[in-house]
Amino acid sequence: MKSYRKELWLNVPSRHGFVNITPDVESALRESGIREGLCLVNAMHITASIFINDAESGLHHDYEEWLEGLAPHEPIDK
Repeated sequence: MKSYRKELWLNVPSRHGFVNITPDVESALRESGIREGLCLVNAMHITASIFINDAESGLHHDYEEWLEGLAPHEPIDK
């Protein structure tokens, strides 16, 4: 069985952000020379996550609002 591993290091300069890594994953697949099988993409940091969806700005905005409601960063007066 063939395998290939590539690490991507990302620096997000703000508290959170969305980074489209699709071109990087496609490049790694080409580099591997593997033509069929499974591709595992794993975020190795406890506060990072990977999601598969369209790169749609409206969707990203919805995620930001949801995350702020779930775990607020700014002080909230109540």
